[in-house]
Amino acid sequence: MRRLSTNILPVSMFFHRSSLVVRSCAKINVSIKVISSLSNGFHDLEMVNLPLDLHDVISISKAPYSVDTFVTCDDASLDFPRHNLCTKAIEKMREAFGFKENFVVNIHKEIPFAAGLGGGSSNAAAVMKGLVNLLGIKTTPEILSEIGLQIGADVPFFLSMKPSIVRGIGERLEPFELSKSFYCLLVKPVTGLSTKKVFETYDELKCQPLTTDTAKVVEALKQGDDAALGKAIGNDLMAASINLLPEIDEIIEFLRFDGFKAVSMSGSGSTVFALTNDQRLAKESYRKYDELGYVTRLTKTLV
Repeated sequence: MRRLSTNILPVSMFFHRSSLVVRSCAKINVSIKVISSLSNGFHDLEMVNLPLDLHDVISISKAPYSVDTFVTCDDASLDFPRHNLCTKAIEKMREAFGFKENFVVNIHKEIPFAAGLGGGSSNAAAVMKGLVNLLGIKTTPEILSEIGLQIGADVPFFLSMKPSIVRGIGERLEPFELSKSFYCLLVKPVTGLSTKKVFETYDELKCQPLTTDTAKVVEALKQGDDAALGKAIGNDLMAASINLLPEIDEIIEFLRFDGFKAVSMSGSGSTVFALTNDQRLAKESYRKYDELGYVTRLTKTLV
């Protein structure tokens, strides 16, 4: 049976009259090209994004007797949940569709924070799609994407949740089809990185863009060829991130020495990913880096 594009778990399992549970998947940026710096402080980008099976779980419940909406999270490292992107998503949806209801939102975190995996934007997109289903809102993907862009640049991608070439600041998506998944090992230093700080450092260092060929990246993904993918991928933000956190470069070298062919950094870091068709290599390396004390996840890319 075809997987629901909204990533909402089966209704028969979780949907009650006033609540539901949604999956909030992570992503990796397989490649990132910085086309130019924009006058508004943003950057014009060209990226190849893949959704991952790694996901948070979010429950959304109506709170009919509450005068406010409350967001809670079981990750103690995330402060100020009142101001996180889930709260912003509810506020923007309320402005757009005029509903009165308040909600209790509970986030069970599996996606590491400050990791370049889009956890916050994914949570916001999942809440948006959850509200559409919970309240029976009539809308279109285009309208939701416009709202999502007001919340965060990655939100439109997470609303789509398809392998995509992503351009601009995240608003222009070109989905493409894949026939197979890769095993995806994620290895993150304990320290995270601020996306804002990484882009500031990129501009300060006057980093030179790499010669990453997006078409070759997509073709290698379609062929399922991790060796060709390793030759094609690149991330223009990597030099700035390594300048801030040299440990990223060490992890990349370790993973390549272990035998992974397609290794790079996701987003602005600090997570390094390795894609492979070799299940044994992925599992053995997961145990190795987990025992070494890194924040480590083993997952698969979604098609």
